[in-house]
Amino acid sequence: MRLACLTLLLVSVCWAIPFQQSGFLDFMMEDEPGSADLPEITKEFAPPEMPVGPVCPFRCQCHLRVVQCSDLGMKNVPEDIPADTTLLDLQNNKISEIRENDFKGLKGLHALILVNNKITIIHAKAFAPLVNLQRLYLSKNMLKEVPANMPKSIQELRIHENQISKIKKASFAGMAHVIVMELGSNPLTSSGVDGGAFADLKRVSYIRIADTNITAIPKGLPSSLSELHLDGNKITKVTTDSLKGLKNLAKLGLSNNEISVVENGTLAMVPHLRELHLDHNTLTSVPPGLPEHKYIQVIYLHSNKISNVGTEDFCPPSYNTKKAMYSGISLFSNPVSYWEVQPVTFRCVFDRSAIQLGNYRKK
Repeated sequence: MRLACLTLLLVSVCWAIPFQQSGFLDFMMEDEPGSADLPEITKEFAPPEMPVGPVCPFRCQCHLRVVQCSDLGMKNVPEDIPADTTLLDLQNNKISEIRENDFKGLKGLHALILVNNKITIIHAKAFAPLVNLQRLYLSKNMLKEVPANMPKSIQELRIHENQISKIKKASFAGMAHVIVMELGSNPLTSSGVDGGAFADLKRVSYIRIADTNITAIPKGLPSSLSELHLDGNKITKVTTDSLKGLKNLAKLGLSNNEISVVENGTLAMVPHLRELHLDHNTLTSVPPGLPEHKYIQVIYLHSNKISNVGTEDFCPPSYNTKKAMYSGISLFSNPVSYWEVQPVTFRCVFDRSAIQLGNYRKK
């Protein structure tokens, strides 16, 4: 019996398929049903595809359509700025020229910051693609004139601390959407602002032309103005003509000038004025027209040459007269004998703490 079983086992082994040597790739194919499935293997180990989309300029930071390239020592506007950029920050670099195609394709740009560079030249067509630009900051550069052909969509323009000596009549032509304009700290001459230079600024509410060499309030200022800052200039007189038409003016800054005269009737030209800064000038008396003015609440007159304050310099004679109460009157650093000022002088002041007198010391 045992011999019969052994005989049958030997016969079955002899009928088996002969052994064949397999290569390395053959082992990889053993469990695969066919060559049609090979792409699945190669797909698993294939390198990932590069994402398709806008490329951020070298060394800049890009996030949520904001491109920040400040403080990088750049000498030119970088290339490959994403077309969907809404804010481009290029401040604190070494850019000296804005070329014709620097902003090509940036139709959606809303804010452009070029503060603190070395810009002397802006190509006449450089801003042409920026049809939706709202804020343009060109402060602290080396521009000698207001750039030509600025976008008509601009709402805020800051161009202070440059080398501009003249604001020409057509400098802001067609810019009807401007609301805020900063032109201070430029070497404007005594007649540095042409009459009618602001004629097209129909909506502007804030203008600042401080720390220049102008000797008079610019003519033809827009009637839409609510704030006008002319501090630190060489203005010598405030006349009725200089403030004519400014019916919406609420704040007027004329500190640190050389004003010795405010003409009678001048304050009537600005009927909605609420705050007046005339400190650090050469006035010898309180400006006329304050008692009749209905809305003025704050007036700075310190550091002048006022030697006398009358009982009707600030308030109307009758208590029944409609007039806003003062919340601030400064008279310190004037050669006035404060002990001689009558308490009734400040009868229309909201609170005693609103009056600032102080001592006068000769230098």
